[in-house]
Amino acid sequence: MSKQPRKIVHEGKIVEMDRESISVEIVNKAACATCHARGVCGASEEQVRTIVIPQTIATATAGYQVGDTVRLVLSATLGMKAVILAYGIPLAVLLAAILIFSALGIEQLYVGLFSLAAVAVYYIIFAIFRDKLDREFVFSIEQ
Repeated sequence: MSKQPRKIVHEGKIVEMDRESISVEIVNKAACATCHARGVCGASEEQVRTIVIPQTIATATAGYQVGDTVRLVLSATLGMKAVILAYGIPLAVLLAAILIFSALGIEQLYVGLFSLAAVAVYYIIFAIFRDKLDREFVFSIEQ
């Protein structure tokens, strides 16, 4: 029995197309979006995001038009990698910095400040390599 690769799928609408890319608008809904009380609850939240997908031969020949409803697909392993890069590694940096600075006998206020600075440095490095990450984390389109 062969396992199908798991995918992360979002429904969206094509809002813009050009020779190099297709822009798809998706609506991220909070888990409580289907609740009957969402209109009066401050916890419900919808967020509209635009995902830009590079134009490929497959997408160019598929005949997509602005306004078409499509499915954006991302491999679940890439989704997990994104979570690790965005949350797992910064947590590890924070904990390691706290342990190292505490072991050096630094005052607690400075341990906290230096540890937060270490996480900030991680996110700055993360931002510098954003273009490389954008090329790796690419959604594909299914109609």
